[in-house]
Amino acid sequence: MGTPLNDKPLHGELELMQVTKRFGDSIAVDSFTQHFPAGQYVSLLGPSGCGKSTTLRMIAGHESVSSGDIRLDGRSISQLRPAQRGTAMMFQSYALFPHLSVLDNVAFSLKMRGVDTTARERKAHELLELVHMDEFASRMPEQLSGGQQQRVALARALITEPSVLLLDEPLSALDPFLRIRMRAELSRLQRELGMTFIHVTHSQDEAMALSDRVVLMNNSVIEQAGTPEEIFNAPQTSFVAKFMGGHNIVDVDGRAYALRTDRTRLSTNGGGVAAQVANVEFLGRTVDVSLDCNGVELVASMPDGDFHRDRVRTGDSICVHWSHDDLYELSDA
Repeated sequence: MGTPLNDKPLHGELELMQVTKRFGDSIAVDSFTQHFPAGQYVSLLGPSGCGKSTTLRMIAGHESVSSGDIRLDGRSISQLRPAQRGTAMMFQSYALFPHLSVLDNVAFSLKMRGVDTTARERKAHELLELVHMDEFASRMPEQLSGGQQQRVALARALITEPSVLLLDEPLSALDPFLRIRMRAELSRLQRELGMTFIHVTHSQDEAMALSDRVVLMNNSVIEQAGTPEEIFNAPQTSFVAKFMGGHNIVDVDGRAYALRTDRTRLSTNGGGVAAQVANVEFLGRTVDVSLDCNGVELVASMPDGDFHRDRVRTGDSICVHWSHDDLYELSDA
């Protein structure tokens, strides 16, 4: 991780121990246990309703913990009010005050703490410079684009100098092109600040691109946690393989294995498993060939150039093969 701004020591070591959230008889989060060293970019990833946003809100203090404990830099914060925790949360809607200028939006929390006008505005300008928005300080939120509003919301969340920044699907409202640009901005900010970021998303690409660590949740529990490379290259369950995408699940001698689609090979010369081409999707740099292998659906992904050298069409008979070294056995199948 990069050196923090102003060479400040890293804070933001976060630990969740058997954290559970119940709503009546329903369990939203079940025994969530993870340790996040200070200065990491962490993504909580998973489908809608898996418990990732509830987990984030418990860290922030916007939801109570039914059982378990949350510790930040060695102290329990589970019973503290949000403002006492050393965390700051950036909401999905950005929630900027429409009647305040950009500068006043960013400085608002310092105003509530009684910081004098000169000091809070100086700090607000510093944060706006950090997110490349200082030239818009006098504008109102309605005069900003979605990406600009997001930058202002980031500056506002950072002005209290939290140990942990919590981001609830911060890119979901942006168009795809801007989403990729802002992804790079978040990565830059996290490196420069040396701060712990906890980022909730349902986007596999977003989690893979940004994170030092990914926690993939399903049905209120952690399905698998690790680096993006570990999650993608060594899925432990069929859910992980399917949710992350880019994998086939193949049966070898009665055992289920994950096989990356880009390591699933096609041959017109025999050898391997007989299949029929069901569909061809041109995706720019790559081509996905969907296959029917006696009722089992597989996908072979290949570079654009390879496809055009050995073009196949829907309905063609083909053979599928792979290296045994590219198979990863799944624990739940």
